[in-house]
Amino acid sequence: MTDTEPRSEARASDRASRLAIAVLAVAFVLNFAGRGLVEGFSAFVLPLEQAFGWPRSALTGVVATQMLVSGLAAPVAGWLFDRYGPRTVYCAGLALLGAAVLLASQAQSLWIVYLGAGVLMGAGAAATGMVCAASLIGRWYRARLSTAIAIAYAGSGCGVLVMVPLSQAMIDTIGWRAAWLSLGAGALVLVPVCAFLPWATLSRPPQEPLVDSAAPRATTVSPPASQSDPARAALRAAWRDPAYWRLSQVFFFTALASYLVTPQVVAMLIEGGFAPLVAASAYGLAGLLSTIGIIGSGWSSDRIGHQRTALLSFLSTACGLCGLIAVALTGSLLGLAVYVACFGVAQGARGPIVSALSSRLFAGPGVATIYGTIFGLMALGAALGAWAGGLLHDLTNAYWPVAVVSGVSLVAAALPFRQGSALMGRVRALARAR
Repeated sequence: MTDTEPRSEARASDRASRLAIAVLAVAFVLNFAGRGLVEGFSAFVLPLEQAFGWPRSALTGVVATQMLVSGLAAPVAGWLFDRYGPRTVYCAGLALLGAAVLLASQAQSLWIVYLGAGVLMGAGAAATGMVCAASLIGRWYRARLSTAIAIAYAGSGCGVLVMVPLSQAMIDTIGWRAAWLSLGAGALVLVPVCAFLPWATLSRPPQEPLVDSAAPRATTVSPPASQSDPARAALRAAWRDPAYWRLSQVFFFTALASYLVTPQVVAMLIEGGFAPLVAASAYGLAGLLSTIGIIGSGWSSDRIGHQRTALLSFLSTACGLCGLIAVALTGSLLGLAVYVACFGVAQGARGPIVSALSSRLFAGPGVATIYGTIFGLMALGAALGAWAGGLLHDLTNAYWPVAVVSGVSLVAAALPFRQGSALMGRVRALARAR
């Protein structure tokens, strides 16, 4: 071996590492933009209620529409990603997000808000979110896949941290219409930037990846070579695996538990006597803590296992819900602190776990399509939660029943991680195979 060969291999390794980091950065930014705009709607609930007199359930129904459309669009986004690649899907997603916010800014009736902030924003969020990012990241990372996915997921938490207080500050300064106009313009500016990224390089890692290459990929049932659409065949094979449905259960009920409460948190705090910017900032602080929790979830999963990490995160969320009940009943500042700290740090923590398990258990053709359907069920749970939370508030004129139903949903979400479940059996079998 000549002296130049080790140097050449070192340069190739350095380049692969830089490209892997670039992939993470792109996924982070796209999650920041998509989830930030979606969650920013919580700051617009009271201004719209005050401007038009619409009932709370109608406005939380916009969030339900976002999640419903996102759920239906997620498998489509995954299939398009598998078939046409990231440039087409990501640029279309950013364009949809920009158009959604611009349309909502012109609302004179409720259906325009539903079309813009509901339908178009939900589709845009699906295209820019973790369905595509998990597939892209899975091509570059192996042993530390959970950590890598968690870093990308953290873009969602940072989006909440920045976009909710920013939206509230803009609403207070220039009004809700101008605020939405500005945010929509910002999203559209990202479209040409995304279009000119070197996607051919970012989406095709080396044949033998140089990032975390020591750990082998999981294997799954491969579709026949003659199959014209391998992604669809892989999805049908996944449907026959009980682990697929357990992952879907985790995502569906986790989203149901979360979205029963989160769309109304800012409004609840304002109605409880907190200043609007303080309420939005508390919501944003929970987003900051979710960023820490998401990254910690990935790190912890790679070290103490997915089961223990998931159960600890569910316990933290339950403590946060108890704090929220205290806020709803007494206006307790301590309860608010418990909610922000415990609910915030666990918010989104299950995302990296489910993403990593899906990527490992169903590695191969159609990984984005498979994860897209799992993610879609999560979005359906979020849609149901957002609608049911608003309805419960309208029926009871109180927030504590919403938190109680959220707690019951949280128990259902945690059940697949119990000892002896089908999901844990598949995870242990995968670990033994390695």
